[in-house]
Amino acid sequence: MSNNWSQDVYIKAYKFAAIAHLGQKVTGTEIPYIQHLSFVSMEIIAALNVEQERDENLAVQCAILHDVIEDTSVTFDQVKTEFGLPVADGVLALTKDESLAKNLQISDSLRRIKEQPAEIWMVKLADRISNLQPPPQHWTQAKITRYREDAIEIYETLKEASPFLAERLASKIENYKGFIK
Repeated sequence: MSNNWSQDVYIKAYKFAAIAHLGQKVTGTEIPYIQHLSFVSMEIIAALNVEQERDENLAVQCAILHDVIEDTSVTFDQVKTEFGLPVADGVLALTKDESLAKNLQISDSLRRIKEQPAEIWMVKLADRISNLQPPPQHWTQAKITRYREDAIEIYETLKEASPFLAERLASKIENYKGFIK
């Protein structure tokens, strides 16, 4: 199978994200945050290898850039200028609205993601697949349980976007039960 995403587009987004996230670490580790973005984009690329008829450049760019508005000083307008309106809209939809109460953020985010093309849905699925690693030591059982419940809500809401990613997420959710005592 051939890919229809551009390596040059990938590299541009990767460099932009690497600079934006410079110095950030994966929560509870000393691992540079860019590793998370690499894992999310890897999940997207794997899905694109088996699921055709996608805007592959949109999916790959949003996978790499999905946290730049939420976690850095990068603005919507900067993303729009560098990568275009569809990418900026996708990244913004993937950005939590921190002005809302924490318990409302997931449902708000999912509502906004569902207004976007399926490629953006795929990024959210890939993001949660990547995040369902062993939870940080400082997480309470309540937080671990809530995180898994949020993953189930993401799965249920977005699974139609990608059978490949939906299956991967379902498996990760099942395995995550092992962290709940």
